[in-house]
This record gives sequence, structure tokens and C-alpha cells, in this order.
Amino acid sequence: MSMAETQENSSKMSELSTIEEAGSQEDQLTLVHPWPYLKEFFEMVGCKNNSFRMRCKLCAPKYHEIVAFKNSPSNLKKHIDKKHPTSLERYTQFTSAALKRKSSTEGSLAPPSKQTKLWETRRVSQASVDKAVIKFVVQGLHPPHIVQQQGFIDLVQYLQPNTNVITRNTVVDKVTKTSIEMKRKLKAALSEIEFIATTTDCWTAHRRSFIGVTAHWFNPQTMQRSFAALACKQLKGSHTFSALAGALNDIHTEFNIREKIVCTTTDNGSNFLKAFRVYGETDENNNPEPVGEGDAEEDDGGRNDDCEEEEESIEGDEFVDAGALLDEDDLEYQLPKHHRCACHLLNLVSTVDASKAEINAFYKRVKVHICQMR
Repeated sequence: MSMAETQENSSKMSELSTIEEAGSQEDQLTLVHPWPYLKEFFEMVGCKNNSFRMRCKLCAPKYHEIVAFKNSPSNLKKHIDKKHPTSLERYTQFTSAALKRKSSTEGSLAPPSKQTKLWETRRVSQASVDKAVIKFVVQGLHPPHIVQQQGFIDLVQYLQPNTNVITRNTVVDKVTKTSIEMKRKLKAALSEIEFIATTTDCWTAHRRSFIGVTAHWFNPQTMQRSFAALACKQLKGSHTFSALAGALNDIHTEFNIREKIVCTTTDNGSNFLKAFRVYGETDENNNPEPVGEGDAEEDDGGRNDDCEEEEESIEGDEFVDAGALLDEDDLEYQLPKHHRCACHLLNLVSTVDASKAEINAFYKRVKVHICQMR
């Protein structure tokens, strides 16, 4: 071998040794124990492909090296079980404690959920869209034709592309079917209740008259107070006491609760008072005055609600269609006991009665005397 070849080989060997030393130094700088809780048993020596080279400290002073896969220290456990069985229990305690800490840390340090963007929302079915539209119409008391407005259609299709908006007729049909099903369930629930109380009121809006009735009861098992709306319907014609009595009687009969109602609470309108005085059960506390012939409506000084304006304008004898009475099976309605709303009474005292007292001479003198005493 020539002198030149010898020098070339020696230079290559020096380069290789330099590279190995640099690699080993780099490995020493980057070595991190993959299982810190096992430092008492094993020391990390290096890496080899997809495995860790670990030195067993329990085997000292003898040098014993074990190769463990990066994703599992099972080879280390096998070594402890085979060579150091007395330390196996302690090894198991360390690994179980480490697993518990890992699970709790992952749960507490979980990254916060990323806010869903509009274009990242999941696709929903057409049935879910229809159900959401029905809920929007019912809860917002919107007219059914709102689903035909182009703005509403664009909104739904912008939020859920490639979906169809149900038509007005479909909305009406679904709402009707839902209301029938709800009424059926309510009747079934009320059939198991023994005592029921109701509240009712009537009002005028946009030259139309309405009556609303709500039922209240206690759940016999849980004694929890429950309530449900029985009706909110339009009244045809004038709000006379007989019209109110007929509407209430029909609602009570429809839900089969006429014999279960203990009392009905209303405001102090003259039409309500007369309806329960004529057709209601005898109640000395609520209806002390007997009904006389040619009994006229009471004058409550303008304290009645809008629903009795038509009745107050009627004076004198009341004309009744005899043919309509003969066509009915029962000549009289049956209403429960009446209870006047205490809150409405207090409101009348603080508004109507207080205004009337302002024009009373005696009250004025008392008022002046009290102001002077202050």
C-alpha cells in the first residue's frame, strides 16, 4: 500500500470518528427519559431505531442493557419480573400512579373547544329544519305566511344551504295536528286530577273579543303545582253575561272538568259577576245578592275591562231568542263557585276609588289635616 493511500484512509477514519463523536454528543444533549417515574429502576443510555436503550440500576455493578419500545415499557416490566421479583410490587405502584396522574392531567389540560364557525356547522336533516321553523312560528306567534317571505327563505337557506322551506299550508297542517295531540295529552292528564281551579279573563284587541281560561292543580304524587292553558278563543257578538257563561261552560265540558272545578277566579267586571251570580253555585261570600226580576247590570264606576263595554250600553229589558233556548238540551249553564281577584280589587281601590275620593269634600278636609300634621 502506498503512502498516499495510507494517508487517505487515516483521514477518512478520523472524519468518521469525528462524526460519531458529534452524534453521540448530540444524543447525550437530547436524551430525555421517556418514563421519568422509572428513573429509580432504569437509566436511559440511548436510542436505537424505534426503541430506547435502558440500563438497569438494580443489576449494578453488573452492566445490563434492555431495549424497550418507544410506545411501551413492557420489556422493562418483564426484566423486573424475571431478575428482580422483590421489586415488582414497587414497580407496579409507580406505573399505576403515573397512569392516574396522566389521565387527570389530560382531562384538566384539555384545550378549550374551538368555536364553531358558520361554514363549519354540521349538516342537519330536512326534518330538523322543518321542526325548527314550526317552533319559530309558534313561539313567536308569527303568522303562517311568514315562511313565504323571501327574506325568511334566504335566511334559512343561508344557514343551511340545499334545504327547502316548508309552505304555509304545511305549517298550518303541522300546527293543527300538534295542537290536537297536545289537547289529547292534557285531557288524559286532567282525567287523573280530582280538584282543579281555573282563572279566566276576556279582553278586546283590534275590535275583536277574546276569552282565555287556565287550569291549576296539584300533582297528587309530587304535590307540585301545575297549570295549563285550556283555551284562548274569540268570542262572537257582545260580551254579555250569558255569552261568557256559555263560553266557560263549553270549555269546561270539552275537557271533562265541569264537576272537578272548585272555583273560578275572575276580575270584577260586571258581566263576570252577573254570569256567576246567575249560573254559578251558591256562595254567600262571593255572590251575596239574589237575582231579581229585571235585574240590571251593576255600575262599577268605569272599573270594568274592555270586554264589557258592549254590555254596559244595554239598559232595560233583555231580549232573548226563545227558539235558540228551546233548541238546547239544558236551559241553564252550570258554572262553579266564583272568586274575585284580590289583586284586581286592590288595583281598583288605588286607581278608581282614589280618584273618586279626590272630589269628596270630607276627604279633602281629612287630607289637608293629615298634611298639616306632617
